[in-house]
Amino acid sequence: MGLLGFAVSPAFAAVAVISFVVYKLAKARITVQPAPLTPVVPAMRSKWAAKHVPIAANSTPDAIPASDATVADVIIVGAGILGCAMAATLAKDGRKVTLIERDLSEPDRIVGELLQPGGVAALRQLGLENCLEGIDSVVENGYFVHYHGQAVQLTYPLDESGKTRAGRSFHHGRFIMKLREAARRESNVTIIEGTVGTLLRAQDADSTVIGVEYQSKKTSETLTVRAPLTIVADGCFSKFRKDLVANEVEVRSHFVGLVLKNCPMLQYNFAEVVLARPSPILFYQIGSNETRVLVDVRPPVPSNGNGDLKNHLINHVAPQLPTHFRAAFLEACEKDRIRTMPNSYLPAAPLKRKGVLLLGDALNMRHPLTGGGMTVAFSDVCLWRELLRAVPDLGDHSTVLKQLTRFHWHRKQSHSFVVNVLAQALYALFSAADEHLESLREACFQYFMLGGECAAGPVSLLSVTNPRPTLLVYHFFAVAVYAMYNIGRTTPIYKPYQGMYRSMMALRAACHVIGPLILNELRALSR
Repeated sequence: MGLLGFAVSPAFAAVAVISFVVYKLAKARITVQPAPLTPVVPAMRSKWAAKHVPIAANSTPDAIPASDATVADVIIVGAGILGCAMAATLAKDGRKVTLIERDLSEPDRIVGELLQPGGVAALRQLGLENCLEGIDSVVENGYFVHYHGQAVQLTYPLDESGKTRAGRSFHHGRFIMKLREAARRESNVTIIEGTVGTLLRAQDADSTVIGVEYQSKKTSETLTVRAPLTIVADGCFSKFRKDLVANEVEVRSHFVGLVLKNCPMLQYNFAEVVLARPSPILFYQIGSNETRVLVDVRPPVPSNGNGDLKNHLINHVAPQLPTHFRAAFLEACEKDRIRTMPNSYLPAAPLKRKGVLLLGDALNMRHPLTGGGMTVAFSDVCLWRELLRAVPDLGDHSTVLKQLTRFHWHRKQSHSFVVNVLAQALYALFSAADEHLESLREACFQYFMLGGECAAGPVSLLSVTNPRPTLLVYHFFAVAVYAMYNIGRTTPIYKPYQGMYRSMMALRAACHVIGPLILNELRALSR
């Protein structure tokens, strides 16, 4: 029992704990009912404004504020994916929003280019689906996964009419500019180009955030904006995260990005994932004649400056690619700019600070392998729209904090738990670091090959069309059991103990992958 006990006991203990916490998460549902909003028309200065907004000398209590203290209902720091969508959404509900962005020129990034079907649906709920038009975006109907010369097709689920629930891929910068246009069209939105330097805090016991101080890019003046609610959505390199939450970002690898010109695909409108060694490679179209390739590279990343990174791509990565990619890939290595981006992991940490919310990549990040980040952002905006409709006075901080608790519970049940855990777990399997994870990686591919629910279930999770935590845990451990079956089937009959040991170690490895991820998600709910 000694050797097997070592492998089995932790594994089954972990399975029991994981099953219990996921069951509790599924049972503890909090339903957010849409609440009608009475548009905010502040004819009189609110209690919050009377307390925190200075007024000009010799003015009545109902007067406008002094010229250096612009007032809004909501300040949003960062006009990225979440910031723009949130600004347009809250403005439609009657809130006066000030959106501050450091640089309003078109951004140029190598991630934030793939929107899952669940994200398209969330964008549609927000009335922003037209932002996907006019940018040469590409309809995505699913994935091909390549492994050892074989390929399996994973098609997104069908909707009620029998059509594929498609995702979209595009140039990140073009999509951002469309979202900014949508926000700018709202009369309740004021967009400012400037750098926020400080969160203004009240002189109270809670250090309530009452606005921001920023430097205008146009005039270089230092100005202030005050509001009862400030939303910090300044992205993965957030300036204010460390001042608001204790969680630290973990960088486990980097994506190396190239754009391939006129690259043939196995089937157009399908992304492709290559399970290479030591980690995966992702291909998807971002325009009619352009295909993005993202090569996952573990640290230390070879130097781009001295040509080591280019040599790595040509000599190590290219030989592992399916033949239809190689020519375009090698051409891009010679002609295109090779760029890198850290792949970050940051579990959400609830922020119990009055007057401020931390959202988007500033709050929560996961490996971009599954392309779920923008879907989480738009789904969070949908959720906050309903939660804030129940708070007519955003200066009522105790009610806003209650809604924040509801937000964290509901996002776990509706989208973020599945997107976060699936991204990290798939990356752990697809970049297998030992023989036990390698057996899980092979089993995962063969599980997809079985078809039926073995393919449809995982794809419904990946597409965020059916993001149920229990379904994720079920399929993850089904893959682990399938790995155990494969080990038993291929182990020589005269080595039964070796097969039993390897099977239990595969299950133990599966628990070690998913267990900490689930606990990180639940830890946010216990604070």
